Amino acid sequence: MGYQPLEKGKPKHKKGLWSPEEDNKLRNHILKHGHGCWSSVPIKAGLQRNGKSCRLRWINYLRPGLKRGKFSKQEEETILTLHHMLGNKWSRISQHLPGRTDNEIKNYWHSYLKKRVAKAKEMESHNQIKYASSSSDT
Repeated sequence: MGYQPLEKGKPKHKKGLWSPEEDNKLRNHILKHGHGCWSSVPIKAGLQRNGKSCRLRWINYLRPGLKRGKFSKQEEETILTLHHMLGNKWSRISQHLPGRTDNEIKNYWHSYLKKRVAKAKEMESHNQIKYASSSSDT
């Protein structure tokens, strides 16, 4: 009843981890020909992936100029300042941090910086209460 047979003639796309060979095929194709229409990239590059998968792999992992590793203090301050001004507009924030992707910035915010901001606000609130109670004692 709920079973649907596989469509014949439709190519099966590979899912999961990318192999170094697949990375090389994608990198070489894009560096030589550009990406053009992402839906045609996997066919032209000889990959069993879909266009979206190729686009995300290129943008987030293979693109030249990507920074890897820890965020610098300057990058953290930039994220904090821009997040205060723009909110969760990760693409707009990433325009001010060359080599960092919107997804990488978003993940860094949620895993580290958001907690730091919350802790700072909590400390500030605690200090205001402490100051208010000590000044009322006099």
